Amino acid sequence: MSLFAQAFDTRRVEIIVVDNGSTSLPVEIRSEFQGVVLAQEEEPGPGRARNRGVSVATAPLIAFMDADCVADRNWLATIESAFADQALEVAGGQVRIAMANPSRPTMLEAYESVFSYRQKHYIEKLGFSCGGNLAMRRSVFDRVGPFAGIEISEDRDWGQRATAMGVRTHFVPEMTVYHPPSKLLSELYRRWDRHISHDFARRPRGWVGRTNWILRAVAVLFSPIVEVPRTLPSAQLATWRERYLVSVAIGKIRVHRAKRMLEQVFDPGRAVTSLDWNRPKSSRLHASASEKQATLG
Repeated sequence: MSLFAQAFDTRRVEIIVVDNGSTSLPVEIRSEFQGVVLAQEEEPGPGRARNRGVSVATAPLIAFMDADCVADRNWLATIESAFADQALEVAGGQVRIAMANPSRPTMLEAYESVFSYRQKHYIEKLGFSCGGNLAMRRSVFDRVGPFAGIEISEDRDWGQRATAMGVRTHFVPEMTVYHPPSKLLSELYRRWDRHISHDFARRPRGWVGRTNWILRAVAVLFSPIVEVPRTLPSAQLATWRERYLVSVAIGKIRVHRAKRMLEQVFDPGRAVTSLDWNRPKSSRLHASASEKQATLG
């Protein structure tokens, strides 16, 4: 566990793992890590799991990380240093792709290094941070309220609610975690299916909302024509091979997105809805713990 390899005195930290779907709690694994608090949240979804973790936490600073991520060894020290500024209320950090061979990335690794987890853009332009690398004061969480359920994009919803209340999220690039890359294109498709279902549920109703949605889908379909030339100079891509792989991935993913968006309007029987992400209890088989939280006292 990367939280035990920190350049930081972890005796000053509460490490809380929230299990969100296992048929039996991973008590034996938890026993291998002294001081870890194991909690359980039966209602599926990362937002519910984070809320459960906060309910257990006692410290004034709370940091969230997804269970499949690895924290940089300076993650906790960076968070503590950033929050030494008493004006800082919420911080979001960098999410990098953990490549198996950085000198020769796969198509999906190259694509995700450019397009997945664009934290600086999310924070500075859209007013939210991914929940997989997020820190805040407990007082801010209490003021903004809990994360929503799986029926919407819970981290975007929470961040934008906070922004509407005058709470500013700051981007702290040194606050880094590493996320495993998708191994199959279908994994990225499924992630986009979820975002599309959330966005469709939030769209304006009536013919105006319907028309705007269709126009957005058409724009997504043709967006590689504009996106590829803009992507090629990216500092994240070192070779022409990587640029070619990203261009191919952009085309495949944008076509899938456009198709799914149009299905929402013209073929609702095939469309993915936000309810599809609320897995039934009978299917919760040996899911891993979904959230890790560290609280600094």
